[in-house]
Amino acid sequence: MWGWFTDFLYQILKVIAGFVGDWGLAIIVLTFIIRLILTPLTLKSTKSSAHMQALQPKLKAIQERYADNPQRMNEEMQRFYSENKFNPLGGCLPLLLQMPIFFALFSVLKDMLPAEAHFYNILSSLSESVGGALAANGVSGAMVFIVLDLLFGILSFAPMYLNSITSPSDQRSQTLVMGLVMAVMMVWFGWNVPVGVLLYYDTSAAWGVIQQYFITNKVMESMREKEAAKAEKTVQVDIVRKEKKARPKKKS
Repeated sequence: MWGWFTDFLYQILKVIAGFVGDWGLAIIVLTFIIRLILTPLTLKSTKSSAHMQALQPKLKAIQERYADNPQRMNEEMQRFYSENKFNPLGGCLPLLLQMPIFFALFSVLKDMLPAEAHFYNILSSLSESVGGALAANGVSGAMVFIVLDLLFGILSFAPMYLNSITSPSDQRSQTLVMGLVMAVMMVWFGWNVPVGVLLYYDTSAAWGVIQQYFITNKVMESMREKEAAKAEKTVQVDIVRKEKKARPKKKS
C-alpha cells in the first residue's frame, strides 16, 4: 500500500523536474504546491487555537475545580470542548497530513531518484546525507549540506519562538525549552537523511514561519480580541441579570 504512494510522489516530482529542468527545484515547487493546498486548513486550525487560548482561563478553572476527581474533570473538559466546538487535535492536522509526504520523499530520494539528480551547482546529489557528504568531501565540500541541516533545527525552533511571544507569560519559558529540545533533535535527525528531504523541510518550514509572522499571528490576535470582547459582554449581561429590581412602593 505504501509503495503506490511513493511511486505516485516520484511521478509527480519527475513531471515537475521535466518542466523546471532540475530535481532540486522540483522539490521546492512541490513544497509550494503542498503548502498552498494546506493553507485554508492551516488558517482554520489557527482560528481554532486562538479561540481556545481565549477560553484557556475557563479550562484552567475546570481543571482546578475537579483536580481531585480525574474522571469528572475529563467529562467536564469534553463537555467544554463540545460546547465551544473545539477539537484538541485540530491544530496538529496540517502537520499530520504532511508527515506521509515527508517519509515518502525520504524513500523516493534514497531508492528511486536518478544518481545524477542534483540542485543546480548548489547540491551535487540530493540522495546524499550530511554525514555522507562530510565523510566524502570534508567540511568545505559539505558546507551547504551542513547549513541546510542547521536550518532544519533553526526553522523548527522559529515557530515555537513566535508562539512564545503571544503565549501567556507563565508558559513562555516552557515553550522555548520545548523549542530548543526539538531543534536539537531535528539537527540530529537531519544528519543522516537525504539532503533533498532537508531541502523540502527547510522550504516548507520557511513558508510556515513567514505565514505565521505575517498572517497567523494577526489572525490569533484578532480572534483573541473577539473572544475577550465576547467574554466581557457575557459578564456584563450576567451582572445586569443579577441586579435586583426595586420593589414597587405600596399605595397609601
